Amino acid sequence: MKFLARVDRVLKARNSLVCVGLDPDPALLPKSLKRMAPKRGLERFLDGVVQATLPHTAAYKMQLGCYLPYGPDGIAALEKVVRRIGPTRLRILDLKANDIPNVMRMFHAAAFKRFGFDAVTVSPWMGWETLEPFVTDSEHGFFVVAHSSNPGAPDFQEIPTPRGPLWVAVTAEVRRLASAHGNAGVVIGATFSDAVRQARQTLGNGVPILVPGVGAQGGQLATAVREGADAHGRALLISASRSILYASSGADWKKAAGAEAERLKIQINQLRSGIGTA
Repeated sequence: MKFLARVDRVLKARNSLVCVGLDPDPALLPKSLKRMAPKRGLERFLDGVVQATLPHTAAYKMQLGCYLPYGPDGIAALEKVVRRIGPTRLRILDLKANDIPNVMRMFHAAAFKRFGFDAVTVSPWMGWETLEPFVTDSEHGFFVVAHSSNPGAPDFQEIPTPRGPLWVAVTAEVRRLASAHGNAGVVIGATFSDAVRQARQTLGNGVPILVPGVGAQGGQLATAVREGADAHGRALLISASRSILYASSGADWKKAAGAEAERLKIQINQLRSGIGTA
């Protein structure tokens, strides 16, 4: 099955557009886990969050940089949590990777063959030929960072080109790749609501948009859902990390994470209730 077909199947089966950003921060872990050895605390945290949020989510996104401070234990925990989530949800490795094709082939092998992820985030900065190892693998996906959610995103992403702002030209190329190979999507930050709308207009139906920034970063959820979902009310993943993971630092941290994921799912589904769901 091509990746985009699998995305649609998962979103429909789970009746959810929620993507949990599974990004551990040692400074923000619940108090009870901070008293444990780092390895044990990390594994308990990841397992607890997945257990609590799994009924409400369609996907998980893991930022590699959040695991590296733990050293080898962090990499082992990352591999373990991918298996823990299993194939019924989408598992996205947040790399924003870009390098020469030979190096990208190594990223590809590590993400999909070694760790078992379903998709990765990539950057197009060094040219489209660098993404060839991902483009030609239709069973796995790649999300191209087009317009990110950080305040400095416009510094480069909105540079004018003959095809419009640079990020729009990137999005148009992603549409072509998605049409040809069935495996490409884009990352558009919720903090730039006009970009979400323009991205959907450029992509048409069926090409997924991964939208970070609706939680702690303060992006507008209603606009992201109404402008980002396609004509079927899908092809959209709303990613929230800190607002779910650290909903509570007390003894009820697992329950709080699950409740926040459920709240987000319900809110998103209410917002897309008027959009076709065929």
